[in-house]
Amino acid sequence: MAQYSTHRYWCKRSFVKTPDNPMCDRIMGAAMEAFVEHGYAHTSTLEIATRAGISKQTLYATFPTKQAVLLACVTSRASRIGLPPDLPVPRNRQMLASTLSAFGARVLLEVNHPHVLAMFRLAIAEARHSPEVAQTLQESRMAGRGAIAELVAKAQLAGLLADGDPREMMEQFFALLWGDLLISRLLGDAAVPKAADIETRAQSATNTFLKLYSNT
Repeated sequence: MAQYSTHRYWCKRSFVKTPDNPMCDRIMGAAMEAFVEHGYAHTSTLEIATRAGISKQTLYATFPTKQAVLLACVTSRASRIGLPPDLPVPRNRQMLASTLSAFGARVLLEVNHPHVLAMFRLAIAEARHSPEVAQTLQESRMAGRGAIAELVAKAQLAGLLADGDPREMMEQFFALLWGDLLISRLLGDAAVPKAADIETRAQSATNTFLKLYSNT
């Protein structure tokens, strides 16, 4: 576990997708293609390097392990979803509603991206043989959900929401946001939602959530 945590920190610190690090993007793109096609366990670092058009030496100079590449693939997408670390405490219900709705729309947009859905399917398929895939994805999911729980707690302190367990309330928000959509998308039984549908869904989830936990 200590080794896993070290790679996790090292990867996040240095290799989250950035415009000035095209080599990382190149390797992550090649890795995702290989992971989806062959599965995580059956994808070698040689396969990733070959697809990226680089040597294994260059690959290892950028990422120390195959798991580090996986971590970078997940965290690069997750970084687009999270709330800003310097988010101010909501001063009124309108500000809280705006933040929740915007965050919900961003989550729906990013998770419905083909690469993210592919990662979910990969984690499910590899759950027994490569549990680190699911573990990595779950940690990224919980980071975003933790941000909403913190926002809920701040809103409670400001008197904008009723008392309750912030984490349970956060889970309620995500249940309202997703409904059955994620399962349907993973099964290929639903089309990619349009931008207007995403906005409507996020707004509806926010409105219902605020009614459920109104402090008036």
